[in-house]
Amino acid sequence: MVSSVIHVVLLLVMPPLLLGVINKTKAAFAGRKGAPILQPYYDLARLLQKGSVFSTTTTWVFRAGPVVTLAATLLAALMVPLGNHPALISFPGDMLLFAYLFGLARFFTTSAALDTGSSFEGMGAAREVTYACLVEPTLFFVLITLARMSKSLSLGTMFTYPSLQVWLTSGAVMLLLSNALFIALLAENCRIPFDDPNTHLELTMIHEVMVLDHSGPAFGMILYGAALKLFVLGALFTNLILPFKTGNPLPDWGIFIVAMLYLAVLIGVVESVMARLRLVRIPQLLVAATILSAFAMLLIVR
Repeated sequence: MVSSVIHVVLLLVMPPLLLGVINKTKAAFAGRKGAPILQPYYDLARLLQKGSVFSTTTTWVFRAGPVVTLAATLLAALMVPLGNHPALISFPGDMLLFAYLFGLARFFTTSAALDTGSSFEGMGAAREVTYACLVEPTLFFVLITLARMSKSLSLGTMFTYPSLQVWLTSGAVMLLLSNALFIALLAENCRIPFDDPNTHLELTMIHEVMVLDHSGPAFGMILYGAALKLFVLGALFTNLILPFKTGNPLPDWGIFIVAMLYLAVLIGVVESVMARLRLVRIPQLLVAATILSAFAMLLIVR
């Protein structure tokens, strides 16, 4: 019961903190003080207090986009084990539902962007679904490989399976999977080198350009949903690379929280030392991630 409560509290509270840590890390690399770590919470609270403006061009799809996206992401988050603790929702084959819940969220986000009738948002939507087609094979190869290794089709078993013994016996496979999943994490969350979440130049934006017409609580739901998606995929990544488990609930929770904060710092470092890739180079990197995960699967099934 206590673990379930901690699980839900972390899912609801911690995602904006990761964005604050990333921004603070980037500010430190730039020699600036930067915004407070809790600034994303202040931004969300301010947006929830504002009103919403809807164009006469839009339909119910535009209003449903943020709601469905956040709901699908929250449901997917409940299927992810945090640290060494089981997921709140778990059943054989839930990895397929998990993947397609993210697909549903993306569908409504891009549909809401197209519903505005804006050529800029349509451009961002086209880029989003194009990159999604290149990222999804990587995610499925990672899931299939872990399913084969753990002999389970449930995310709860697959991502609590990695241990020190697994890393010692299948280190090459785990390393390939970790690198592929980290690249997919950056791409799925529109982080550098795939997209710059701080840019305001429409011609180079992907995710941000799709939400230009949202405002108030709807925009707050989009920002929180994006932070939650980063948290969920980050939890999968930390479960994959952390082979250390104490078996004691409280220390395991502490290890997971610290690992997530270090992941946020790592993302901030990557965004500080790299520039955004040219659009023609992005598919090449995504295909490379797919190849890495495919090689990992071949090493397991050979």
